[in-house]
This record gives sequence, structure tokens and C-alpha cells, in this order.
Amino acid sequence: MRRVAPLLLARVVFFGVPLAWVAAGCDPATPSIDAGASSDAGSALDAAGPADGGAAPVDAFVPSEDGGDAGSPLVGTVSGPCGSLDDAQWLSDSPYFLRNSIDFPSGLSAMDEALLSDGAREILLEGTAGGSSGMSEAISFEILHRCEGASLVKTETEVVYDPVGSDKTDILVEIDGHRIGVSVTRAVAFPFDSPYPVDRAQMLLERKLTSILESSMNVVASDAWVKQILHVIAYAPMHADSIRAAWDLIDPAIRADTILLVTVTDGDDAFIY
Repeated sequence: MRRVAPLLLARVVFFGVPLAWVAAGCDPATPSIDAGASSDAGSALDAAGPADGGAAPVDAFVPSEDGGDAGSPLVGTVSGPCGSLDDAQWLSDSPYFLRNSIDFPSGLSAMDEALLSDGAREILLEGTAGGSSGMSEAISFEILHRCEGASLVKTETEVVYDPVGSDKTDILVEIDGHRIGVSVTRAVAFPFDSPYPVDRAQMLLERKLTSILESSMNVVASDAWVKQILHVIAYAPMHADSIRAAWDLIDPAIRADTILLVTVTDGDDAFIY
């Protein structure tokens, strides 16, 4: 079983119970975060800011006071940047890169699903437009809800497009008063510990980013978003490393103004894949 390294500053709550408040002045009423440390500490990729410059590095953020909902339990422990996105990213016309991690000490049972936020449970209940990605989409929303204060606006099957056969985004959320589309994918190889080369990561990103451009163009005005997040759920640090390297190889016209969020999963995480 893979385990995340101990956090250097603090942890987000697990199953509704604060695990550690070791940073001076940390208020349990606010989601706990690890400002700068990550499960694979020492990697320059975790500390890198947006590939196109112009914004502060992602490990230098100051969490907003209204980010996240400390009252709803989170299944799993998030480390790394959390609560760092704001209008500087939502209203920017440049791409942005962010990486964090989540540890699942004991997997996720049906009983544990009851501890998810209302939005994550709705995503699981409503299902998706196809495939087996419901759990990864629910976990994606849960992380955005806890870290960025996201609220669910519509699930994948509820968002309307013209033409109706357009590529779709997976979740429509509201963060900081802005509607944000969220497209979720998984970076994983089978068997699980197989290599994950950069060229495979590049193919995944280009396919998803092209889909984001199409869905953004065809979504109807009443459901339109100001930005899309491409949330990559990565099985291990090497998968996230390949995604980060591939990101820099992609045509800027394809990356457009997308926010790329990569979350490495640790612990008993096979239920996502």
C-alpha cells in the first residue's frame, strides 16, 4: 500500500476530525493546508508556478478566508496547494499549472461515501454521460469543494450544448462567484506500477484539452463558464511528473487559458481507478 510522506505544516481534516494543527496560529475553522510541502517533497515540479509566468508560484499562495467548507467531512487527506485559486487565475487569459495530493488511508466504503459533500454524492447518484469515471469526478469535486469552496451547479448530463453531440465537460461548478467547467481524467497505467511515459501523458492532455476547447465553444449561454479546469487524477508521482513534462510540450493554442490541476492519489486508492 502506498503512503504519503508526513506533512510538514498541517493536514486537512479526515472524516471530519482535524488530524494535525502544527502550524502556528492555524484556525480549525479554516481548511488546513500544507503551504509548499507535498507528498513527493523535493521535486521542483511541485513548486513550479504557471509554465507561462506572470503569477506567483503555486506554493507561495495565501489561502482565502472563505475557501472551502470546514464543516463538511473530507474523505482523504489533502496536502500541497489548497485554496490558492482566485480571480488572478479565473480571469486570466493564460494557462496555469497546480499540483497537490490526496491520501486515502482506508479506501472508500459505501458508508464512507455518506461523508462526502452533497455535491460529490449528487455526482455519484446522477452518474456520467458514459464510462466509469463517476468516482474520480466525485473526488475531483470534493477536492475543489474543500480547497476552493466550489458548489455544484450541474452534473455532466445536465449541461446543455448546441449542437447536442458536442464534447462535454464533466462538472459545472461555481467558485468565487464564477462558473467554472471541470473536465476530469485519470493518469494511470496497467499494471498499476507500469511506466507512464511523457508521450502517453501528452496524448492524454492533448485529447482532453481539445475537448475542452470544443465544449467551451458549444455550451449554451445559460450554462457558459469563464474558465475550465482540467483535473488530472494521477496514480503516482511519476504519472504527475510525466503530465507536468508533457504540459510544457503542448501547443499554447491547445492549452489556451485552461487551469491544469494534477492531484496525486496515495494510500488505498485503487477504488478510483
